[in-house]
Amino acid sequence: MKKLNFAMLVVVGLATLALINACSKSFLKKDSLGTLDESTLANKEGVEGLLIGAYSQLNGFHGAFEGWFATPSNWAFGGVSSDDAYKGSDASDGTLDVGVLENHTVTSSNVAVAQKWGASFDGVGKCNIVLQFIPKATDIPADEINNLIGQARFLRGLYHFELKKVFNMVPYIDETVSYSAGNYNVPNNKDIWPNIEADFQYAADNLPATQEQAGRANSWAAKAFLAKAYMFQKKYAEAKPLLEDIIANGTTTTGIKYALVDHFNDNFNAETENNSESVFQIQYSVNDGSSGENGAKGDVLNFPYAGPGGCCGFYQPTQNLVNAYRVDAAGLPLFTTFNNTDVKNDQGLKSSDAFTPESAFLDPRLDWTVGRRGIPYLDWGPHPGQDWIRDQAYGGPYTPIKNSYYHRQEGTLTDKNFWSTGITANNYNVIRFADVILWSAECEAEIGTPANAKDLVNMVRTRAANPAGWVQGSPANYKIGLYTSFPSQEYARAAVQFERRLELAMEGHRFFDLVRWNIAAPVLNAYLAKEKTLRNYLQSAVFIEGKNEYFPIPQAEIDQSQVNGAATLTQNPGY
Repeated sequence: MKKLNFAMLVVVGLATLALINACSKSFLKKDSLGTLDESTLANKEGVEGLLIGAYSQLNGFHGAFEGWFATPSNWAFGGVSSDDAYKGSDASDGTLDVGVLENHTVTSSNVAVAQKWGASFDGVGKCNIVLQFIPKATDIPADEINNLIGQARFLRGLYHFELKKVFNMVPYIDETVSYSAGNYNVPNNKDIWPNIEADFQYAADNLPATQEQAGRANSWAAKAFLAKAYMFQKKYAEAKPLLEDIIANGTTTTGIKYALVDHFNDNFNAETENNSESVFQIQYSVNDGSSGENGAKGDVLNFPYAGPGGCCGFYQPTQNLVNAYRVDAAGLPLFTTFNNTDVKNDQGLKSSDAFTPESAFLDPRLDWTVGRRGIPYLDWGPHPGQDWIRDQAYGGPYTPIKNSYYHRQEGTLTDKNFWSTGITANNYNVIRFADVILWSAECEAEIGTPANAKDLVNMVRTRAANPAGWVQGSPANYKIGLYTSFPSQEYARAAVQFERRLELAMEGHRFFDLVRWNIAAPVLNAYLAKEKTLRNYLQSAVFIEGKNEYFPIPQAEIDQSQVNGAATLTQNPGY
């Protein structure tokens, strides 16, 4: 099975220039070609190269607006902005860039929002150039055209989706926009959900069920993204049959029937990527001649300050998140009281000081999500605590783990030519099958049958309850139970929402879930009320309802959108 790898591609104007740089494992294996004119690209090979460029933008580091905050993992926008993660590191590092996302004081001049906006629209532009060149390429067989168009439209829908969930009111740019004339002044005065739906619907209708390379979009991935778009709009009736079809019949790009993998952590291990749970993964590779450009570069800051990665202590899990994994005697979550008592931590203790981890019952997914003192951290041995933390008093005692790598993988599945070992081949799961199951449970909770929602939630919990998949050698007291009933719609809704947090924590979804559920303000202000007693820098933090659900449109983009002295783009409310 061949894996689709990124080839760096730079497109200028109407694709009159393109630079295709090789990756050792890429199916499009070429040396650098230099400058290419339009006639050179107007053929099957040229279109395929342009399409690889559109895929390459998924990692957020292959465009003019590249940066840590454009990464598809959305660690800053989906994690740090929520109750899952602190900015981390220390008070002097990244506060003006990402710390303002954590305390909800971000402004329109912020670097992070500029990177996310720019990188996403770079991706849109690359998709549109593919669509512009397909009709010019007369050597593409007729039976391959819809596949190429479908992939380009799938990616265009994905990039617009990223923009929509971060900024809400954004312009929709299609291939009819005249890039050669510099006409980027499309207003953001319309809801673009119908356009996003149309792109995913076309992809669902025209892409094959399998593809030659892992990493290319197939029809099932397109259906999953279409269902996700419906979920964000609360169109449960439209999402429900799609999700049921995916669960009953869906297959991975290579034709493997979707199923939860036996071991939870196999979803975050470069040795077990593109497995049966992978609906759509962004493909990363290392040691391929790109000097780390094709690895998970956007997450390189998010490793313990010492230990694996060697940098930089950002994206530290919150005490609130750790507390969410506390369970009752039956092994069930504590929806409303989980944060009343803190799971024991080692804050203030040196690594040489004695420490015994929490003895109360905990959901076993905690220790595949959070690195904590005394618990084995992959194959690195027990987490040492303070020795791996940059500033415990500031960022807390925990480290992320889902993005990390095993010690045995260093130098083979991490890049040897980057300034840290944090460039990994660990693919990012944009949608995994557990996500699909929990969306289906949400549909059942909202418009279906609570009993069906219970069964779907229990599917996810059953995998988590398998002791073979727990952190081996851990002194933690793991316990996880199955629900026997969902007695009401309110209970079903609470159970589904809580399960999404437990299952998908630190994967960049939390903030966007809170917003689409219309509970961001009460949940985050309740979270901040306690956090102010733990983290001094959050003393003045407050989430403003009606404003902070979305991020400001970069002021530079508004300034550049002027026509006859009037801006085409309109700023979001409150900024």
